[in-house]
Amino acid sequence: MAPPAKSRPDLITGEDGRARCAWGAPNAASRAYHDEEWGHPSTDARYVLEIVCLEGFQAGLSWQTILNKRAAFRRAFCDFEARRLARFGESDVARLLDDAGIVRHRAKIEATIANAKAALALERAGNSLAALIWRFAPSPSNAPKRLADLPAATPASRACSAALRAAGFCFVGPTTLYAAMQALGLINDHLAGCSARAGAEAARAVFRPPH
Repeated sequence: MAPPAKSRPDLITGEDGRARCAWGAPNAASRAYHDEEWGHPSTDARYVLEIVCLEGFQAGLSWQTILNKRAAFRRAFCDFEARRLARFGESDVARLLDDAGIVRHRAKIEATIANAKAALALERAGNSLAALIWRFAPSPSNAPKRLADLPAATPASRACSAALRAAGFCFVGPTTLYAAMQALGLINDHLAGCSARAGAEAARAVFRPPH
């Protein structure tokens, strides 16, 4: 998730009376993702791979663009099931480059296939993508008050990025990894005053990170 332009308000109160981080307010899809998903911890292998890959696709684009195309991404990439996705070859890359439903970027498409292969390699070694990422979960911090308080990257995301790259993952730079860490609940970056912050915090409180 990339924060919106600084000229926009940090929090927006919707017709339902709930205050939300501005990026999560524009439409029903954004609100559902913001309220129910973003910042909630997960170790589900398929979901974690999806988030890492979609955050890679988001580089240079808005998260809203990716969210609008999410269903098409899932269809195109076998719902991010690593074993099926890892079998993709050049003919699949060519097919995906013709798929207007997704972001048609060869390097990002090839990175998604490579990431599936890397995730499987971790599993064969007795590890997992989720466990590797959660190894870099930072200590809880105070709620950010403004979008301007959110960093582009942190020491934890830089270290996580380096570990994933060493494990064969692509398009996993520090900024992309910070966004993935936000999405996967390692960090609760819902702003102070956001109605969804407490729910994400409660989910994190009962979550047990993988080992």
